[in-house]
Amino acid sequence: MKDLKEYINKAGLEGWALPHFNFSNAETLRAIIEAAYDLKSPILVATSEGERKFIGPRQAVALVQAFRDEYGIPIFLNADHTKSWEKTKEAVDLGYDAVLIDASHLNFKENIELTKKVVEYAKKKNQAIIVEGELGLLRGESKIQEYVEVKEEDLTRPEQAEEFVQKTKVDLLAPSVGNVHGVVTKSQQHVRPDLIEKIKNAIGDVGIVLHGASGVLLEEIAEAIEKGVSVIHINTEIRIAFTEGLRKALAEDSKEVVPYKYLGKAKEMTKKAVLEKIKSFGSAGKI
Repeated sequence: MKDLKEYINKAGLEGWALPHFNFSNAETLRAIIEAAYDLKSPILVATSEGERKFIGPRQAVALVQAFRDEYGIPIFLNADHTKSWEKTKEAVDLGYDAVLIDASHLNFKENIELTKKVVEYAKKKNQAIIVEGELGLLRGESKIQEYVEVKEEDLTRPEQAEEFVQKTKVDLLAPSVGNVHGVVTKSQQHVRPDLIEKIKNAIGDVGIVLHGASGVLLEEIAEAIEKGVSVIHINTEIRIAFTEGLRKALAEDSKEVVPYKYLGKAKEMTKKAVLEKIKSFGSAGKI
């Protein structure tokens, strides 16, 4: 079976993107993996710092391994949006397949220093681990929002991206290219394919990750992939599907108290949302 780096390279060469979905409970994780199994797609699953605090980082590693053993497909676990050295080191030590050290809240020099420190430690611990860095400011939150303004100074500059990857040696870069976290209802967030292309030209073989893809138009997703994106993150839309399924199940029978019965509807709607994303990213049948 290919490792994560090989799938990222394959996606870049063949013009599709590796799907990345977050989870904080076993029901969401099973829905994601069932969808990937049905469509024969490699999959990245992830826990942010908040999600790891809820489910437990050690438990997340064990759950993913159990699903790998059961389904026999390439499932990779990412420590998403990890802000500190301590939390990143924890994920590396516990056996995560990938880590995102998100030091974008620091200045450029400090971002490079912390990201480089993570890369050096992670690669000594596990040569196959994938380390992602983030550069630029991604606004918004993983929820439904009316409006999020993206300012010009938020965007990642290609020349800084080039310097960043050269000095840190990251495997992946998460830039700010007009994307925002969450789903926006009163204005359409737009990714900048021209900026993606410039960044890709500047950083060469390093893969580009598109964060905040929930709510982005499918044609913009396709263009982002064409210009160089090889991994796409979806979280808010999955959370919405799970929550709507749960609300629907409880509304249909408010007296139901058996968790696996009302959680089944949430899992079903989550899986449907994941299936649609996998198809749109072009990763179906790539195992």
